[in-house]
Amino acid sequence: MATVIPFPVFRRQAFIDRQAQRAAQLNSDAGERYIAHQIEVQAAAMRRKGIGEDLITRESKCLEGAIRASLWRLVITPGGAA
Repeated sequence: MATVIPFPVFRRQAFIDRQAQRAAQLNSDAGERYIAHQIEVQAAAMRRKGIGEDLITRESKCLEGAIRASLWRLVITPGGAA
């Protein structure tokens, strides 16, 4: 049986950066809700594809971490370069 990797970072970087840029435009509460919503949207898509809950949980955490890392790069880098 093959291993399914729903969010390979090298293939999802543009998506991750877009989510971070949008969250950065919002106030902190709205940004948190936006990130949580995007994670849930991606988890629901994985469920529809029949991916197991343990893998969905793991990949959701990885996706959230990647979005937050990109967000931090936007916040702390002069000029907001990602």
